[in-house]
Amino acid sequence: MNKDEIILMADASGIAYYGMGKDRDKFLHYLEAFANLVAERKREACAVICEAQGEYGDEQYAAAIRARGTQ
Repeated sequence: MNKDEIILMADASGIAYYGMGKDRDKFLHYLEAFANLVAERKREACAVICEAQGEYGDEQYAAAIRARGTQ
């Protein structure tokens, strides 16, 4: 996620109303960090599900999902 996407989501959720005031840059910094943690947790959950599919699981897909966080 980039900063513009995060701002749009913050606006859509209503949270921007509470944090875009006095110290906008600091708020956006912490909001971006939070969004990245959520995305990382979601990617890991997806990768675990992919690996847990028994004979149909694929570690290559799980690795590809995890790698998206480093791009």
